[in-house]
Amino acid sequence: MRIATITNWAYGATVCLTLASGVAMLMASSAENVERQAVEQRYVFDQLTEEVEVDAWALSDLARLYVIRQDPAVADAYRQKAQAMVKIEHRLQKLNDAGAGEEELALLHEGLQVADALQDEQQSAIASVGRGQQPQAIELIYGERYERELEQVQNQLDHFRQMLDRRTDAAIDDATVKSRALRTLSEVMVGLTALMFLFVLGFILKRRVLRPVVRLSDVVNRLASQDYAVEAPDYRQIDEIGDMAQAIRIFRENGLVRQRLEQERDADWAIRELLARMTQRLQGCESVEDVLNVARLFAPGIAPGIPGRLWLLEREPWQMHCAAEWLDPQDESAPFHPDQCWAVRRGQSHPPVTGEPDITCYHLPDTCASHSLCVPLIAQGETIGLLSFQNVTPAMAPSRAYLELMAEALGLALANQRLRDALLEKALFDPLTNLRNRHHLEDALRTQLSQAQHTGQPVSCLMIDIDHFKAINDKFGHDAGDLVIKSVATVVQRAVGDKGMAFRYGGEEFLILLPGADDAAAFACASEIHTNVHSLALRYELAEIGTVDVSIGIASYPQHVQSDNLLRAADVALYRAKELGRSRIVSFGGLETG
Repeated sequence: MRIATITNWAYGATVCLTLASGVAMLMASSAENVERQAVEQRYVFDQLTEEVEVDAWALSDLARLYVIRQDPAVADAYRQKAQAMVKIEHRLQKLNDAGAGEEELALLHEGLQVADALQDEQQSAIASVGRGQQPQAIELIYGERYERELEQVQNQLDHFRQMLDRRTDAAIDDATVKSRALRTLSEVMVGLTALMFLFVLGFILKRRVLRPVVRLSDVVNRLASQDYAVEAPDYRQIDEIGDMAQAIRIFRENGLVRQRLEQERDADWAIRELLARMTQRLQGCESVEDVLNVARLFAPGIAPGIPGRLWLLEREPWQMHCAAEWLDPQDESAPFHPDQCWAVRRGQSHPPVTGEPDITCYHLPDTCASHSLCVPLIAQGETIGLLSFQNVTPAMAPSRAYLELMAEALGLALANQRLRDALLEKALFDPLTNLRNRHHLEDALRTQLSQAQHTGQPVSCLMIDIDHFKAINDKFGHDAGDLVIKSVATVVQRAVGDKGMAFRYGGEEFLILLPGADDAAAFACASEIHTNVHSLALRYELAEIGTVDVSIGIASYPQHVQSDNLLRAADVALYRAKELGRSRIVSFGGLETG
């Protein structure tokens, strides 16, 4: 017999016993309700009869007091009390509906009739007083007959309460007996239910459960500790033990699958952490080379076992060149035209599905084309470069999303570096002459003077101004003036070369810093600039601009001035050159000598 059949029979018997016990409990509760109702009825009757008794005595006292004193206020109090007593009597007459017996009601009615007779005598006495017959009134309510009737009311009400108490006590005793008996019956049924349950439980544990459960428990404990190498017992019987064994086998198989998925998840989280760390490092990069170093470091961890390259798009010539590689790719890293890559053409990773037949990129060799993946580096809709991967098998398909995320992060980082370099160039270089501007001058001057102070080497400054530049602008226009400025800037840059730094200081003013050059070396450089500018033959459209000259002021540190006055001294020397007639070179040392 199956355990389920045994337990079903036991369940049915338990349900029947439980229902019977519940019915017994309900009946016991009903008996208790009868007991409570009897007590409540006795309380109500006692309260009302006591009020009638008290009011009867109170009416008698008020009537007697009025007969003696003849006080109208006492008469008013008497009438109010009489009205209240009428209401109580009406309530007592309705007690028949509340369960009072006929004999009890008969006694109560007799007492009320006597009370009404007393009230009639009281009203007669009060009326006699009103007619001036006080002795007759006193005789009426102080006589022996009146006293007997008053005592009769008291006796009738006491007798009524005694009968009510006997009946209530009997009802309470009967309800108590029934309640105890029903509760005892309910407790017996509950005990039988518990015995039935213990009997069935002991039978099942002893015959069919204990030994298999102990063995299955050991297997479950090992599975709970994630020891999925344990073999589940093969119980084939058709009962719950067999079902449990089958469930444990399924649990073990699911555990093996879950263990594999957890390992994949851990690997997935490791790649995500690498991606997050790589993104953080890319935010701190200050050059393209920093970005390439980050790519070389993190790419092997994000794509384990997958060789790859990072290609950057060059403008001149228009081609892809390899900027970084990792894990030794097989093919050569020769530059190629962007149109040779389908990923660059489409703006999406190619091929779309790894392992499916698709057209291969032309820049890949035939030996590795079938297992390659190209991911374009795109930022703000512009292609910046390319990531190419080799040995990408269908098993690596889930990591494609991470490869694309890596490409997106690298593309944004490279785009930011290009934008940063462009902004830096615009901030530090003059767009007309390609010379450094005054923003760059402050940092460069501070750096050169600091190095000169530590090494003891001199630093010279040349301040150059184009003579009569305003006349050129007025005569030939601003475009011709720009041509003159660019030509002079070319001469200045060629004369300085790698010996120093040339700046566009103002509209037609230039400044040169020559580290390591004293006054003589600076004068030689100024002479070269002055001669080459004077020899320029400039034309604007069909007009001959004519000869262009420059005035140059020279100051040297520490030969002429201190570090904080170098520019001011060169400017003073330039101003002196203009005063002397322009087109000449003046040294601040010559001013001091003069």
